[in-house]
Amino acid sequence: MLIDYRHASAPDDFDAHLCIVGAGPAGIAIARQFLGTALRVCLLEGGGLSGDADNQSLYAGESIGVPALDPAASRLRAFGGSTNVWGGGCIPLGRMDLAPRDWVPYSGWPISYAELEPYYARARDLFAIDEHEFEAGGFLTPPARQPPAFDPRHLVNRNFVLSPVFFGSTYRAELERAPNIQVVLHANVLELQADAQGEHVQRARIGTLQGRRGHVRAHRYVLACGGIENARLLLLSNSSVPQGLGNRQDLVGRYFMDHPRGRLGTLQARAVTPITRPYDRSGGKGSAPAFPELCLSDDAMRAHRLLAGRVRPVAVEGPVPRGIHAARRLRSALRRPRPDEGRSLEGQMSQALSFNAPSGDSTPDRENIARLALALAPGVGDLARGVLNKLADRPVVRPDHVDVIGYFEQAPNPESRVHLGEERDALGQRRVCINWRLTSLDWHTYRTAAHLFGGELSRAGGGGSFQVEAWLRDGGTPQLQGTAHHMGTTRMADDPTEGVVDRNLRVHGMDNLHVAGSSVFPTGGWAFPTFTLVALSMRLAEHLRDCLYLL
Repeated sequence: MLIDYRHASAPDDFDAHLCIVGAGPAGIAIARQFLGTALRVCLLEGGGLSGDADNQSLYAGESIGVPALDPAASRLRAFGGSTNVWGGGCIPLGRMDLAPRDWVPYSGWPISYAELEPYYARARDLFAIDEHEFEAGGFLTPPARQPPAFDPRHLVNRNFVLSPVFFGSTYRAELERAPNIQVVLHANVLELQADAQGEHVQRARIGTLQGRRGHVRAHRYVLACGGIENARLLLLSNSSVPQGLGNRQDLVGRYFMDHPRGRLGTLQARAVTPITRPYDRSGGKGSAPAFPELCLSDDAMRAHRLLAGRVRPVAVEGPVPRGIHAARRLRSALRRPRPDEGRSLEGQMSQALSFNAPSGDSTPDRENIARLALALAPGVGDLARGVLNKLADRPVVRPDHVDVIGYFEQAPNPESRVHLGEERDALGQRRVCINWRLTSLDWHTYRTAAHLFGGELSRAGGGGSFQVEAWLRDGGTPQLQGTAHHMGTTRMADDPTEGVVDRNLRVHGMDNLHVAGSSVFPTGGWAFPTFTLVALSMRLAEHLRDCLYLL
């Protein structure tokens, strides 16, 4: 059942066995596990079916760390969450990602890869990738283009699968039809109201931007709002305990992590195409193709005491031939733009999260189509050569050099954190303040990995030179940006002095509050987090079903 809380026909208050806060991939994955059961589920979403400016403004906040991170531009407040704009990448974590590493402070998950593996297997169905077999750290499906081999002491190729699923559109209909599930849109959770000891959530206070207020009463509650908002809501829930729920050890919001990314350097190589083409995410087969990622090997991480990392070698075009340039301008002029192009929040977020790799050609304004068509004639030879290159699976325009873009695990750091600022949003709630900080281990990883990747790519490219970026040589301001993979702010640990939730994702010291999503990750590896957070959510749903059926 789908309910818009702004409408007068919607009830003020709701009663359920389970209340899930947040209808992103974690919340939807949990709710689906209760389809057709006798248990009543209330799934709350602060936004609507698509993004809009008023709802999105509730995510705005302050950034005081280095690098900067805009909390409003890196997540979407709508049904389906940020999977409305995600890239679709799925890959399991490896065994080393979950294990304690003596060179990585605060590393080690309380659960093993073996405990998570059955839920990875089940999660494939939600992502429509169930035909792909996997192992720790990657999928076994061969990619369309075979990548070059590297010295396994330094680098390895690991395959990920591109899911075609957008959770909001794919799973809306079945949740809307389910008689035991209420999906309540525009219902912002203002506070989880607990007993005087802060040990039991009694109800969730909800409201709309238009001023309506009400409550949800349930036996169990799950926060599934994302790596920033999970921490924010726990801190805002402070009417019983001033420091916020689950925050007796001052750990809520700490250990904030993302996957920092940035250009590591520029490679001039004799053979550019063999070291870039396999990684460009084109040529994949089927609805869920597999592609390789070039990663630091476990041996390299141990030997050099590094965090996990990967790179994407991006071919940058040389001078664009006249005919190709004219054809691209004509194609751009003929293309019919979508009605919402450039205006939807989803489109704007996708553009904001894309890495600004240089291109050999800019997008022109619309021009006179007849004049553009005439400009093709002198370049017909260029067009013919471009067509032949395309048929041979070669770049249409000869590459000039390679930009090596790195994506890295971030070291867990208690000083990297999300806390409440002084400014308030339209609901009267304190906004978040993000203090994103790197450590010396992060810097050591970037510098060492840049040389490992650059040296191996040079060798695979038949020789050449790799020029490290100035910010890595000089130690200046890091030229990095986030990847919207927010993790760690409610980390998982068996010891309540070391984490916010236990191995079953229950908040330490509370009997009916759980947290789902990547905020529970103690470490992040380099892997895209959505596949893992959904597997963890399915594991949590199984635990919750067992608990609720005992009532």
